[in-house]
Amino acid sequence: MAFQIPTVKYSGKINQVPVGAKKVLLGGQTAYNFHTFEGEFPNKPKIALDVWDYDPKDEWPAALVEAFQGVTGDPAAWAKKCVEYGADIVVLHLKSSDPNAQNTGAAEAIANVQKVLDAVDVPVIVFGVDNKDKDVETLAAIAEKFAGKNLVLGPVTDKNYKQIGAQALAYGHTVIARSPIDVNLAKQLNILLTGLGLPLDKIIVDPTTGGLGYGMEYGYSVMERIQMAALVQQDDNLQQPMISFFGEDVWKTKEASLPTAENPQLGDAQCRGVLMEVTEAVAVLHAGISVISMRHPASVKIVREYIDKVTDGGAVSGGLPEVPITKF
Repeated sequence: MAFQIPTVKYSGKINQVPVGAKKVLLGGQTAYNFHTFEGEFPNKPKIALDVWDYDPKDEWPAALVEAFQGVTGDPAAWAKKCVEYGADIVVLHLKSSDPNAQNTGAAEAIANVQKVLDAVDVPVIVFGVDNKDKDVETLAAIAEKFAGKNLVLGPVTDKNYKQIGAQALAYGHTVIARSPIDVNLAKQLNILLTGLGLPLDKIIVDPTTGGLGYGMEYGYSVMERIQMAALVQQDDNLQQPMISFFGEDVWKTKEASLPTAENPQLGDAQCRGVLMEVTEAVAVLHAGISVISMRHPASVKIVREYIDKVTDGGAVSGGLPEVPITKF
């Protein structure tokens, strides 16, 4: 008798969310991520790359700065380079608007969004600094200025959802609902947003996570529980595609930036952060994430190959980055 893989029939489904002017589709699956033998997966997980609105060369590890050499001072050129590296989505971080940094205003934010939109034709996420007053100021103005462009605006939290959610509803944008690593808080924020009138195809969930270690372990379990509630328990308040911004947490760790010579036992500095980023990407993808936001192009190449092979099968192609062996 031939072996048959035991399967589970899921009663729920992740809603599809179109993003960008050309409507790239997120979500839509009817089974756990990559369980292609149990359900339908009309849309593979998408990969996003980060762009800052100022040059982070003094803040980023050398491996990252080198990967984007020559473009980090220009958001438009940087966004183009991200697309060349294979990004499905560009995330424009309005870092300069932070009141504790340059404290730039809405006019500067609008100008940078315009530059990125003119440079690329992939969906654009516009991400604030998680400061209520500043994010309301900048994101509300951006929502109005770019009406109908279907930008993805975030973070939308329990503190700013009324203002930013209303602007997104009025001007045809999607929002990223961010809650602090808790299933019930994620659910409650979705309820608040739909209560404003925002349709389900305009909401992406960000349950938040940390870098590798305890932060990732805890975040993973929450993502997994959200996915289970959506597909097994038919909780229609949690049936939204999820996004994870773990790249920022990975690359700000000491281990990702420490030069090889200072601790050769950690391995080559050019590959260390990439491998950390890839490891977390694979983890959160299996937890149910539909969009992963990363930083290094080598990470994108490896994870893209992983997504394609786990989804479609086939032999691994050549040309993936090689990790040098460190001798002690």
